[in-house]
Parts: sequence; C-alpha cells; structure tokens
Amino acid sequence: MTTKYIPLILTIVISACTSQPANDVDAKKAELETARKELAELKAKISDLEKEISLKDSTFLKNTNSVLIAPVKIDRKPFEHYIEVRGSVASRRNVTLSAQTGGEIERVYVREGQRVTKGQTLVSLNADVLRNTLAELKSSYELAKTIYEKQEKLWNQKIGTEVQYLQAKNNKQSLENRIAATNAQLAQMVISAPFSGTVDKVDALEGEMAAPGLPLVRMVNSEDLYIKADVSEEFAGKFKQNDKVEVYLTSLDKKVSTTISAVGQVINPENRTFEIEVKLTPGLAVHPNQVTVLTLRDYVSTNSFSIPTKLIQRDNQGQYVYIVETKAGATVARKAYVRPGISYSGNTEILEGLTGDETIVGEGFRDVTDGAEITVAKSEEPITAVAKN
Repeated sequence: MTTKYIPLILTIVISACTSQPANDVDAKKAELETARKELAELKAKISDLEKEISLKDSTFLKNTNSVLIAPVKIDRKPFEHYIEVRGSVASRRNVTLSAQTGGEIERVYVREGQRVTKGQTLVSLNADVLRNTLAELKSSYELAKTIYEKQEKLWNQKIGTEVQYLQAKNNKQSLENRIAATNAQLAQMVISAPFSGTVDKVDALEGEMAAPGLPLVRMVNSEDLYIKADVSEEFAGKFKQNDKVEVYLTSLDKKVSTTISAVGQVINPENRTFEIEVKLTPGLAVHPNQVTVLTLRDYVSTNSFSIPTKLIQRDNQGQYVYIVETKAGATVARKAYVRPGISYSGNTEILEGLTGDETIVGEGFRDVTDGAEITVAKSEEPITAVAKN
C-alpha cells in the first residue's frame, strides 16, 4: 500500500470519530465500525490496483514501500573451522660438531658456506704424541709377534713350558689391543663430516685448544627440513598424522600445501602446548629457524551449513535471520530464529532453525521487518535500501 492513501484513510477515521456528540458512545462505535470496513475495502482496492499496474509496468513495485533485497541461497557444503599458529623451519641435520678429546687445533680444512661430503675432514688436532706412541707400539709388537711365533713352534714340538708360550701370546695380544686403542684415539683427533651438507659456521681457529663440547663447526643439510610448531593444549586431540596443512612462508610470500608428519603426545608444562611437525617440500629456499604460519583445520561438520555472519541479528527472543517467504501472493520477509555454532572467515555455522532450503534476505536485511513486503532483486539489479516515493 502506498503512502499517498494514508492521509485519506486518516481523514475518514477522524471524521467518523468526531461527527457524533462526545457523549454518544454507541454512535461512535458504529461510526468506527463503518470506518474500519471502509478502510479494509480501501486496502483491498489498493492491493488490486497495485497488482493490475505491476502486470503492465514491471518497474512499478520499485516505486512502492516494498523493500528491495538481494537473496542469499544457502550453500550446503560442510562447515570447516581453521586456526593459525606460528611455526619455524627446523632440520634433522643441523648439528654442531666438537672434539671428543682435548688437543691443539692443528688445521681447519673448511670455510663457511662450503659444500662437503660425508666423511670429509673438517678439522684436525695435533696428534704428534699419539703418532709417536703408535710407532713405538708397532715396534714392540713386531718383536712380541716374532717371539710368540717362535714360542708357538717350540710348544708344538713339546719343547719349553706352557707358561712361556702363554706369556708370549699374551704380550702379542696386549700390544695388538694397545695399537687398536691408539688408532681409535688418533681417529678422534680428526673431526669429519657426519653427512653431506653445507658448513654453516666455523668456530675453530688453528692454534687454539679444543675441548669436548666446545663448538668447532656447524653443518646443515637443507634436504631434510621440516616445520615445528607449538599448539595450545586447547586443541589437543584435534589433529592427527597426515592431516592437511597450509604453510605460509613469510619471507617468500608463498603458500604451500603439505601434511602433518607427527603430533606430540606430551603437554609442555611451561607454556601448556604440544608440538606438531609438518612436512616441508624439498627444494624450497628456506632455512632453519625461519618463521612460518600454519593454517590447521580443527573442526569440520558435514551435517550443518553456514551463512554470512553479518546476516544474523538478535532480539529479546534470541538470534534470527530474515528469510524470503511467499504468502497470499505477496513476497514477505519472515524472522527465522536460529541456533548458531562457531564462526570462521565471515561465516557462521547454523545448528538449528534452518533446513538449508531457505532463501535468506541478504543485502537490505537491515531495512526489513517481520512480515514486511519485499522485492527480490535480480542478480544484475543494484540494491538500494528502500525505494523512494
């Protein structure tokens, strides 16, 4: 009904109420009933005229008080929720090498940034004392070996005593063990690469004294990298191995898809988190300790759907949305009370209140009321809040 008829209706009502004496209540009631009938007839006439005109002029409804709205069809795809956590690149082959024994650093064979292969010598310590000891042991061993061989021949011929034979054998074996131990000590004077990789840092300086645990060389292999991240215990049990993860490499401004390789089972008592490990595709230009952002799916529901969060309103009865409804040939907006779940990325899960087959009032939803007539815009039609008279 257009607003231009309202003054006429009010005039009828007012005249009906004031034409009788003030004390004639029955007469006023009769006049009021008559006015109501006339108003109902007038509304019906207005409605018929609007329908007749709209059949001949498709733009007519745009000039009424009907609110023009954009419809939103519910997408019944599963609702998913994600969280973001910070992680850092780590390497299973990022090691700091030190000497197993003390000694003077004799020579440093590598420099920072150099590629080395497994077993290649990196640093050597002064081993002159051990080499001299080994030479002396070898000389003694040759003598002990000769004596043992001669004593063995005599014993086989039943010449000499068993004690003489056993002593010669023991001397020979003792020197063999001492030579082996000295060779092992000599090996400890050389620090070799445990795997192929890159020399990241060299702390060793020729002429300095090395000691067990003192850093000499740090090596890294970039082919065995992964990402580790601490996740709040709030999400314990929500992730498992092989779950999909999206990794944002901040320094490269690049996103890659991968999976979880391991989930920690122990909560860190200091920060109440557990650790997860994420696979990292080989060949990426990343480095240990580089910062990343992980997007992890912590919730998914295949039995619910979502709608834009901004469409959900609240009154004293609860939360609701407006849906499009056809009643008595008119298109109106109706309140539908809903029970929302969690929200993510501008959408909210709907647990109850909608079946998923409704059409929701989208743009223009703030300009409608329950039962208000609406006009559903076509996809290419621009939306204005309320059409002007």
